[in-house]
Amino acid sequence: MNEADWQRLERAARAAAANAHCPYSRFAVGAAVLTADGAIAAGCNVENASFGLTICAERNAVYRAVADGARAIVAVAIYTPTATPATPCGACRQVIAEFGGDAVVRSVCDGSAHAQHTLAELLPAAFTLR
Repeated sequence: MNEADWQRLERAARAAAANAHCPYSRFAVGAAVLTADGAIAAGCNVENASFGLTICAERNAVYRAVADGARAIVAVAIYTPTATPATPCGACRQVIAEFGGDAVVRSVCDGSAHAQHTLAELLPAAFTLR
């Protein structure tokens, strides 16, 4: 991943956050994944009155990539409207592991900082059947 690729992903994640449906938390999150074939799929969080049915932006982006035919993810960018970057929740980490065990995850925010981790750093000893 070069910086230009990261910038494309970050722009897609920020744009996706603008479409978030978050009437309960008021916390719009966007995510974008880069697939092994170079495609970008973006997603946002979609909340539901039945909170367990809410889906995070990261899972939404991964599932969109899969629906478009991807089976391998190499990178994920996450945007949160915070002063410091936030990493994905545990459920999202596990979903990323299913399709991108070697993926790199970069979190960006409204502040100037960003955080970058390998998925192995974020989810050591991930559950997998492979």
